[in-house]
Amino acid sequence: MGEILISWIGGNDLQARPEHPEHHKGLGPLFATLKDRRFSRAHLIYNYPKKEVAPYLKWLKTQVDTEIQGEYVKLTSPTDFAEIYQAANATLKQLWQPTVGNKISILLSPGTPAMQAVWILLGKTRYPVKFIQSSTQQGVQDVNLPFDIAAEFLPELAMRSAGQLTELMANTSPDTAQFDSIISQNPTMQRLKERAAILAARDVPVLIQGETGTGKELFARAIHNSSARSKQPFIALNCGAIPKELIDSALFGHVKGAFTGATNNHKGVFEQADGGTLFLDEFGELPLDAQVRLLRVLQDGSLTRVGDSKEHKVDVRIIAATHKDLTQAIADHQFREDLYYRVAIGVLPLPPLREREGDLNLLTDNLLANINKEASTQPGYKHKNISPGARKVILNHSWAGNVRELHAALLRATLWSAGDQINEADMGESMLQTPQKQGGVMEKTLGNGFNIQELIDGIEHHYVEKAWQQSGKHKKQAADLLGYNNYQNLDKRLKKYGIE
Repeated sequence: MGEILISWIGGNDLQARPEHPEHHKGLGPLFATLKDRRFSRAHLIYNYPKKEVAPYLKWLKTQVDTEIQGEYVKLTSPTDFAEIYQAANATLKQLWQPTVGNKISILLSPGTPAMQAVWILLGKTRYPVKFIQSSTQQGVQDVNLPFDIAAEFLPELAMRSAGQLTELMANTSPDTAQFDSIISQNPTMQRLKERAAILAARDVPVLIQGETGTGKELFARAIHNSSARSKQPFIALNCGAIPKELIDSALFGHVKGAFTGATNNHKGVFEQADGGTLFLDEFGELPLDAQVRLLRVLQDGSLTRVGDSKEHKVDVRIIAATHKDLTQAIADHQFREDLYYRVAIGVLPLPPLREREGDLNLLTDNLLANINKEASTQPGYKHKNISPGARKVILNHSWAGNVRELHAALLRATLWSAGDQINEADMGESMLQTPQKQGGVMEKTLGNGFNIQELIDGIEHHYVEKAWQQSGKHKKQAADLLGYNNYQNLDKRLKKYGIE
């Protein structure tokens, strides 16, 4: 675990070596950065002849404590976007290991503008990296790039740079075209979309985990639409919305007369989805006895309708979704372990919106555009824009309901806004305040105004006041209840919290 610096070696770097014929007496961007900051190692790539770079690398290793690794890459031209992309992407793919915990910094200063552009393209769409620049005038600085690029638009950007790059990218990552409805530029979400595209090509069960409103059904539909089953049915069933006594009929069907009200033969969702995909939402809500019967269908594709003795064979791909922690449900004997492992083959844990850094503004613009489009035919509707103040309200909200809550809030804001711009007050009035869950001290969301000292003070205030009342306002007894060594500690807290 450590921080790795990645950089091209530029001409100014080579000339920084004192023995170089064109020595300019400067440190060069690379040496200046390694001298200013500490890295576990530096991975330096170059296109200059090896005989020119070898002396520089040898000299650089004597000047810094950082482990230095040099790698020659062959480029037809230092401005060929496709070749630069291939080299840079291969380097990042090799060094970026999230399970190890490596952090990566990219030095933008050395190299051609094309090299810098490719670093930014990769760092903004595929890899979570930090950018650094180094100059004689301003020294070594972190680079904050005030814009984001959605990975969905990467092919278009590449086409403008070099036609070959589009083909290159198409060959190095799975096709996520069917996932365009999932709007995100967050690196975690991009990796999940790529994994989902891989799963789409493999006919295996999928388990999608995530809070309500995180887009579980969007992922399920995209997987189906990208799969070989795309021409066959996609059937969705909310397992939590079916009464317990009807769950077998909903899943496996029934025959006429099987129970009161069964006036006709009925196909369950498994038969309806035969050849296609069955999406079982709220999978964790299935009753235990239904889980047993479901397991049999998943094992051999056989089912029996309620009230029937005849077996039916089905060919169905299962995509299940849940907001529950099924491993905890297994520990609590509320979910069958064998069913869990049968379904949890391709697991996609969707992050909540509060953890999708960089996505709030993108989603806000996309959702508002859709709302404007849908409302454009309604009498008197004015196309809405969103003000900086309203964006601030959005960015400071925790979004417990995730994308679904954001959409609802924006829709309400378009109703409350009298003009063509949603202002800060409109947005504030559109937020629904939900009560804080009791006992959720360990589940607070970091950021968005989180203050740990306020949290600690709030807990202490609560228990000091409780002990004060419970003891009949007797200092020594209250101090004992709270575990204080003496009542002087209690006096300080009573004064701090204004407790009489």
